[in-house]
Amino acid sequence: MLLNKSIKELNGLLRKKEISSVDLVKESFNQIEKLNNKLYSFITIREKKEVLKEAEIKDKERKNTPSIVYGLPFSIKDAYCTENIRTTAGNKILNDFYPPYCATVFNKIINSGSILIGKNNMDAWGHGGSTENTDYHPAHNPWDQTRIPGGSSGGSAIAISTRMVSFAVGEDTGGSIRNPSSMCNISGLKVTYGRVSRLGNIAYASSLDSVGPMAKSVEDLSYLLEIMSGKDYLDSTSSRTEVIEYSRLLGQSIKGKIIGLPKEFFGKGLHQKVKETILKAIIIFKKLGAEIKEVHLPHFIYGVSIYYLIALSETSSNLSRYDGVRYGGQRELFSEETKKRIILGTYALSAGYADKLYKKAQKLRTVLIEEYENALKKCDVLLAPITPSLPSKIGELINDPLKNILEDLYTGTINLVGAPSLAIPAGFSDSGLPIGMQIIGKRFAESELLQFGYLYQQETDWHKKLPPIIK
Repeated sequence: MLLNKSIKELNGLLRKKEISSVDLVKESFNQIEKLNNKLYSFITIREKKEVLKEAEIKDKERKNTPSIVYGLPFSIKDAYCTENIRTTAGNKILNDFYPPYCATVFNKIINSGSILIGKNNMDAWGHGGSTENTDYHPAHNPWDQTRIPGGSSGGSAIAISTRMVSFAVGEDTGGSIRNPSSMCNISGLKVTYGRVSRLGNIAYASSLDSVGPMAKSVEDLSYLLEIMSGKDYLDSTSSRTEVIEYSRLLGQSIKGKIIGLPKEFFGKGLHQKVKETILKAIIIFKKLGAEIKEVHLPHFIYGVSIYYLIALSETSSNLSRYDGVRYGGQRELFSEETKKRIILGTYALSAGYADKLYKKAQKLRTVLIEEYENALKKCDVLLAPITPSLPSKIGELINDPLKNILEDLYTGTINLVGAPSLAIPAGFSDSGLPIGMQIIGKRFAESELLQFGYLYQQETDWHKKLPPIIK
């Protein structure tokens, strides 16, 4: 299977003309035709003939094109505006919305010569951690079709795990890249807030949303981050921090580097198999020369409460624009989950409660930022689980609001502090379900996370495992 190869390998074969972009696009559509009606990775799939014509043009114009992803098929979470291509954010209010412009990150990928296959399924408005709360069809995990693929970027994770595309663009508000990456056995990067422009992203919570790449390996992520990053003068939250060649730094030694283990991430509620998997990963890092140190985040226990107070307050504000006048769909089309989040967020911002709830949450957010900064002064990175449990059965989370909220227990605080976090495969449960881990770093220290993750993947082959549905 061609799409099982890395971005670097595919680029080499394309330049030698041993394969063509047409070959890759055909394989992409073959996988989609076989699997999408079982897994529901896509909401919108582009016309095959149109995409093949684009691939033919790429093959003719490949000479002297510097981009490493030129002519590779990709998909994008349906949270990003794509001019004249339907954009729904996973909900029926925007069922017939065709944006008049493109998101900055989408333009960057397209300008690199990549070929869009389609828009991936997601929890409506990003509200969920399972891709069940979509107004289209609940997505299924390719490793066990009775289970969730994670969310809200679950459709993107499925597309990569089953090799429907070479890579995808996801979005992470409280774990929405890392959670499905863990559950579908792929690599995903939640970037530092501001590292990648959010312009054209249909917002869930504006101060938490982070655009990021999802791919088969850390090496692939490094190439994608180089393309996606950079200042966007149309996005005031976009950072001017220099974009470096992340891929050139891969392979550097981590000997003497210190990995911090946050004590609070390994306490009550963590599935024993998940804990064992992380502890086994520590052995690999020690072999690579890293040192291990326990650190503390005393206010971590309040992280989920802080996250949801801020996220729901911001989403209640962001969703007020969907009044049926500008976008056509009626507000009655909001799902029960979305209505609940709007009501709770509006309550937190209402007179008499804003000081007690929203403003207090913002103050505690500052405390969390300081605690993470202090922890990362004592070590280079933090190592932690991504979710407290294995992928749930379809229906379990959506019918258990508390369990649904706790899926963000280990991920939401990283969005609150704006730090980067890399999700990579780390093993499997006894029943063959993927388990991932996250490496958390200082702001704009993505290169260090990629360095740790790359070396780990040189020592292991978890990320190369394919789901049984495509064997």
